[in-house]
Amino acid sequence: MTDLSDNEEKEKDTNMIEMMQQEPTPMPSLPKKDKQPKECFLLPAKEKDKEAPKTKKRRKKKISDLLAKSEPKPGVPEDLQKLVMDQLSIKRSVIELEELKLPDSCFLPANDLSHSLSSYLKQICPKWAKLRRNHKEKKSLVMLIICSSALRALELIRSMAAFKGDCKVLKLFAKHIKIQEQVKLLEKGVVHLGVGTPGRIKALIQQDVLNLNSLKYLVFDWNWRDQKLRRLMDIPEIRKEVLELLEMRLISLCRAESLKLGLF
Repeated sequence: MTDLSDNEEKEKDTNMIEMMQQEPTPMPSLPKKDKQPKECFLLPAKEKDKEAPKTKKRRKKKISDLLAKSEPKPGVPEDLQKLVMDQLSIKRSVIELEELKLPDSCFLPANDLSHSLSSYLKQICPKWAKLRRNHKEKKSLVMLIICSSALRALELIRSMAAFKGDCKVLKLFAKHIKIQEQVKLLEKGVVHLGVGTPGRIKALIQQDVLNLNSLKYLVFDWNWRDQKLRRLMDIPEIRKEVLELLEMRLISLCRAESLKLGLF
């Protein structure tokens, strides 16, 4: 009986082990409750703060705008006289300014925009042929024409062919020409007429290479305008150099009535 019971117990144990090793049967999943859709409420958009209207910046008037509205006016002696006084009065006393005034008597008739350079020079200097024959002094000029650039100087030299005759003309600008070359030309032979920029002319005077004793005519290329429609005195660096050049004996020569000024 005992053996029989032992066998029964062993069978029970093996059955229990087999039952434990078997995968448990999955429990049927309960049906999910359908989620009810939540109600959405759109909030009214906040009104943006009303921006203050932006003030429009005033555009600076260009020279081209001014010219479009009115015809260009030719330069007159008063323009140069006023410019000299306005610019030099910043660092000068009243007494010093009196010595820097350009007298009316030193001015030649200004170009009324109807002249070529040759016709204008013939008008203001009818005795040019005699002046150039009598000029024998080296390192000096009889006539000086001041312009804003090297290219403009070349244009002016080409356009004065009918006036200059056989006189010697010197290019007085810095582009592609070293100052030593100009010094040699002034020291070597007699030069009658110079065309160039105020910066290079000023440098030659400062080095005592260009003498002003024989100078009779000083002509400004006043009315011509560059690609930006700027005249000679509209360019700040050129204006500054011209004023410095005028202070280097030129104003005193004008006041002594030995030098005449022309505005082309």
